[in-house]
Amino acid sequence: MVNSNANALGVIFPNSYDTLVPELVGERLMASIPFASRYRMVDFILSSMVNCGIDNISLIVRKNYHSLMDHLGSGREWDLTRKNGGLNIVPPFAEKTVKVYNGRVEALASILDFLRSQKEKYVVMADTNIAVNFDFKALIEAHMASGADVTVAYAEEEIPQADMEAHALNKAMYYTLDLEDGHVKKIRINAKDAGIQNFSMNIYIMDRELLIDQISTAYVRGYVYFERDILAPNLDKLNVQAYRYDGYMARISDMKSYFDENMKLLDGSNLDALFEGNPIYTKIRDDNPTRYIDGAKVKNTMAADGCVIEGEVENCVLFRGVKIGKGAKVKNCVLMQDTVVEAGAKLEYIITDKNVTISADKDIKGTDTFPVYVAKYQTV
Repeated sequence: MVNSNANALGVIFPNSYDTLVPELVGERLMASIPFASRYRMVDFILSSMVNCGIDNISLIVRKNYHSLMDHLGSGREWDLTRKNGGLNIVPPFAEKTVKVYNGRVEALASILDFLRSQKEKYVVMADTNIAVNFDFKALIEAHMASGADVTVAYAEEEIPQADMEAHALNKAMYYTLDLEDGHVKKIRINAKDAGIQNFSMNIYIMDRELLIDQISTAYVRGYVYFERDILAPNLDKLNVQAYRYDGYMARISDMKSYFDENMKLLDGSNLDALFEGNPIYTKIRDDNPTRYIDGAKVKNTMAADGCVIEGEVENCVLFRGVKIGKGAKVKNCVLMQDTVVEAGAKLEYIITDKNVTISADKDIKGTDTFPVYVAKYQTV
């Protein structure tokens, strides 16, 4: 399944951008938010790394990581159960140095001893707020060919409104790049420029020794953020190159974008763009195929295994084990695992979390611009 030949180890930050979707991360983190009917956000970056031969991957978690541990297990589905390397989840307080971190500098400072003991030449870093089938092999090759100290992946896109608003509320930082022949001349922090920007994907590759050196120095000085405190002030000293990504990606910036990005996958061309090429792996849940009972009407819907549908469903993303009762009408909804919609209920523009029950004959409506969210284990 895997070609273990990439001379790189992976570091993933599963809690980055938790603040953008507070409703969804009450009991989980950004990495374990369900997406695309049977996956979690972490599956995309993790599978992309594994597919490119990166088989030594650490996830530095901050809080609410029980669901992530439950999902990843020993890493068997990603072929990461190995004697050397494999999957390494680093919880806070695992060692004396590992604390609850704020930014990447603090997170990486807590695993410096681990980084020093590894043998790979490069370190690849990524967040989990983007669902993308990313070719890390191409990134590593571009980095080696250019002789750069650091290479950052970016996409040409407009800055989402939600990101700008999140920054205004001090929730998160985002970065845009000024480029000259592929060379990063300036890193703009929380810029408000209109139109297409070189929007950083927060995916980086750099030499392991250089990373250890930079983080050691930055941590002693009390720095917190990798981009703001290390890269941005040192662009004249470090050779920072940019790598443009042109493929499909789904960026989660708030509840609305979460809803929209799920809905976009109902368009076959978007679904193919995300899943074509290398496979995306996820935790296996052995379940029956979806059953459509007499009288069921289903149109333009993505349904995972284990669903039982007796009512009408249109333009919906259904996760595993969702049950739609007789006479129920569900339209433009994202229903997470084991949601039960009882007979005669009517739903439109709703996001339900796991194990939600919608009572019989209930009528709940959101709007396209403001989908209604029902929290985990609720009965409404």
